[in-house]
Amino acid sequence: MKEVLEEEEEEYVVEKVLDRRVAKGKVEYLLKWKGFSDEDNTWEPEDNLDCPDLIAEFLQSQKTATEADRTETGGKRKAESDTETAGEESKPKKKKEEAEKPRGFARSLEPERIIGATDSSGELMFLMKWKNSDEADLVPAKEANVKCPQVVISFYEERLTWHSYASEEEEKKEDKN
Repeated sequence: MKEVLEEEEEEYVVEKVLDRRVAKGKVEYLLKWKGFSDEDNTWEPEDNLDCPDLIAEFLQSQKTATEADRTETGGKRKAESDTETAGEESKPKKKKEEAEKPRGFARSLEPERIIGATDSSGELMFLMKWKNSDEADLVPAKEANVKCPQVVISFYEERLTWHSYASEEEEKKEDKN
């Protein structure tokens, strides 16, 4: 079966699905294109893709990796950046450090702000920046909502966009010009 994204009659063949994200409420996948270098990898909306087998394979590999991480760390999730971007030679070292070091709210640090959010694991997670620490952790949104609701509210308020309409005074000024 041919995995294809069509764009202006040119055919691009998807070699592999590398990552998943939600941007502006739409699911997107990071794609490696057959015959192109990694520099040409692109994020594409799920709606534009015709490669269900590769997407299913990627999602299954993510699910398997998540289950393996939970088994290795006693049910605790690792930070996504550690599981995805660690080089092969540094992985064993990371796993040892990860198992010894508490994560998230278990660190007993005060949350400073939420840097970002993801639902790539199927559960909404916040990337939390802690006061007096350079490290950030992924924490479940359900836990953050209870333990630091004001930080969660601030995160959402920063991202609100209001659509304002011209007031009557501004309309009068425009009419005079």
